[in-house]
Amino acid sequence: MFDIVGKRKLWYTLSLIVIVPGVIALVMGGLKPSIDFTGGSLIRLDYPDGRPPVTEITNTVATFDVGTPVVQPLGDSEVTIRMKEVNQEMYQSILTALREAHSPIDEQAFESIGPTVGQELRQKATVAIILVLSLIIIYISFAFRKAGSRIMKSWVCGLGALIALFHNILLVIGVFAVLGKYFNVEIDALFITALLTVLGFSVHDTIVVFDRIREQLKKSPQESFSRVVNMSVNATMIRSLNTSLTTLLVLFALYLFGGESIQYFILALIIGIGVGTYSSIFIASPLFVTWQRLRKRSG
Repeated sequence: MFDIVGKRKLWYTLSLIVIVPGVIALVMGGLKPSIDFTGGSLIRLDYPDGRPPVTEITNTVATFDVGTPVVQPLGDSEVTIRMKEVNQEMYQSILTALREAHSPIDEQAFESIGPTVGQELRQKATVAIILVLSLIIIYISFAFRKAGSRIMKSWVCGLGALIALFHNILLVIGVFAVLGKYFNVEIDALFITALLTVLGFSVHDTIVVFDRIREQLKKSPQESFSRVVNMSVNATMIRSLNTSLTTLLVLFALYLFGGESIQYFILALIIGIGVGTYSSIFIASPLFVTWQRLRKRSG
């Protein structure tokens, strides 16, 4: 049996080593919001003779000072291009360049997304994440209200899950802050979707481990609390790893072959689900033992 709980300080240290660079990049303004949050321009075009590869359109538009353009195919021949806000003169220059690269082109739409829309999206995203975290804590506290142990209190379960979830979200955000700082990777509305998905997946694994700890406490009341937690984590570890591995295999396939438009969305899911599995095994459960030790010291 692997002594996971006994090496809990090592797991805490590893998490800090990974999280700190991301936090530094975040403080330095590394997280770069896309047009979804800042506002910008959207162009919709139709290629009647056949749409060229998305990468070629992206490379043509990227030669202009428009930030990181987001090109998404529509149907068989249309495409939308999102970029930072441009005036009519810049728009015509982009059209000219696109026609020179791949003619003919039919203009379908050109519109601006103002900063008011971007601000609204940002506020809704923040509210959504806070609401999800709050509901998860309430649910866990309610589900474990009859844990049957004065050690494993329901609010401690909720707090442990919250810390693990915060750990996961902070790490994903930190990675994208580093990518934004050094590789100009932008976050969009899909990034928020990925964060919410990671929250749901992570808490699923954590609840399974917590439930096994509750069962072991009832079955083995004579065992020390740290040993019960360690046995429970070891008993569920293979299941958690298998579940995450099958999910990650699908995500890696999507990352490699799913197209550029969803690449960073899939990357956020890969990082979040991988870290979520790690935190449910090596962070959330050992926190119970740490809390018990601190509780004893405080009397």
